[in-house]
Amino acid sequence: MSHKLKYRKQRKICVIMKEKKSQKPHAVCIPFPSQGHINPMLKLSILLHSKGFHITFVNSEYNHKRLLKSKNPFFLDNNFQDFIFETIPDGLPLIDADVTQHIPSLCFSTKENCLAPFRELLIKINNNSSSNVPPVTCIIFDGIMTFALLAAQEIGVPSVSFRTTNACSFMCNKHLPLLFEKGILPLKDESDITNGYLDTVIDFIPSMKNLRLREFPSQIRTTNINDKMLNFIMGETERASKASAIIFHTFDSLEFNVLSNLSLICPPLYTIGPLQLLTNQLQEKNLKFLRANLWKEDENCVKWLNYKEEKSVVYVNFGSITVLTKNQLMEFAWGLANSKKIFFWVIRSDAVIGDDSIILPSEFIEETKERGLISRWCCQEQVLQHSSIGAFLSHCGWNSVMESIGSGVPMICWPFFADQHINCRYACDEWGVGMEIDKNVMRDEVEKIIREMMDGDKGKEVKNKASEWKKLAEEATGIEGSSSLNLDKLVKDVLLSNYSLN
Repeated sequence: MSHKLKYRKQRKICVIMKEKKSQKPHAVCIPFPSQGHINPMLKLSILLHSKGFHITFVNSEYNHKRLLKSKNPFFLDNNFQDFIFETIPDGLPLIDADVTQHIPSLCFSTKENCLAPFRELLIKINNNSSSNVPPVTCIIFDGIMTFALLAAQEIGVPSVSFRTTNACSFMCNKHLPLLFEKGILPLKDESDITNGYLDTVIDFIPSMKNLRLREFPSQIRTTNINDKMLNFIMGETERASKASAIIFHTFDSLEFNVLSNLSLICPPLYTIGPLQLLTNQLQEKNLKFLRANLWKEDENCVKWLNYKEEKSVVYVNFGSITVLTKNQLMEFAWGLANSKKIFFWVIRSDAVIGDDSIILPSEFIEETKERGLISRWCCQEQVLQHSSIGAFLSHCGWNSVMESIGSGVPMICWPFFADQHINCRYACDEWGVGMEIDKNVMRDEVEKIIREMMDGDKGKEVKNKASEWKKLAEEATGIEGSSSLNLDKLVKDVLLSNYSLN
């Protein structure tokens, strides 16, 4: 089917919206104020904009300041046509830094402090006399920002929860109360973290076989039944289920069984992903190249990759939140060096606990100077889609998993916290696209797994699986694919359900 026919199909949904600018439906999109949540919400917003929506994208004041710093001070001065950035405070003390905020503090603060300023923003939008800003017709909120659901109810518009984790993780979260009922949680003693108790098999969650306790969100690793973070997760999971619909950044064939069971206990579910494959298909004049990285991107890394042979480079990036000890940093460094493979390693300025300088040994620099590149940040999608990338050493955050699957790049997995453990289990054991490194990272193991992934028989199997899943991801995001159709259904059945032309 031609691109012209595809865009004609997309316009069917929004043709009547474009008769008059003031008649456009208006989606307010509010991500959790962290890099890994902002990126997918931005892509979803861009997709909705392409279907005729006016978009208001709501960042925290702190992250908006970082965004401008990472680009230039005038990056958003004129905004974009019908795509406006607004801000609200996150409730935390103001700091002048370029780091990820403390996640638990951010969770509690947004829950307690963000409803009032968000409500005020909605009132301001709806009271705006300018014909260029239509009234709000729907709200899409991050799955752990459920205060926005209440705000949507107050102004009488549909609310959609956007889960930036996968369906498997959400299913685990939904069943956490049952783990308490059965006496499995909380842990009886802190020694349960290391004595094998976390290998307890949980066999009562629908469609999830041989699941171990260690693969549940890392917040379960507490002896306190009143643990604030664990209760935050359970509370937000339950409240998100009261939304008009739930979006998962996944695709049907990847998590079919879990999605089928979730559909029996949740509002309507819409799988829309991989998002980068959907936005890549947009016309050049759209906002497809708009990015919201909070660190300044290394624009030279792609040029460096251009000179490397196909599938010869190990890409290393532990995301926006993971922090390493100095010892872990050294073990990864020497594992990479000893593997003798070419590598591109992204190390954030705040990636090492208690060390703002992150100085690697001169011996390591000398050993790898001809085959290694180290940067502070990059456009990960662009890197993973580069032909020179042969493997991705990752923390297994869900965005990274989806971007890796969408690019057909096999993963070496080192999960750090939260949902990354279940992501790792499924990537390695269910989908076959990854190999796991032990939590107690050692340089010999890093070297061994890198060599196996790049040159070994197991690595060949994983690469083949990665290629197979890439094809399925491309099918899902094709013109008649499940993710493309689900996006259309979401717009028609939910986001426009309260929308009418005056």
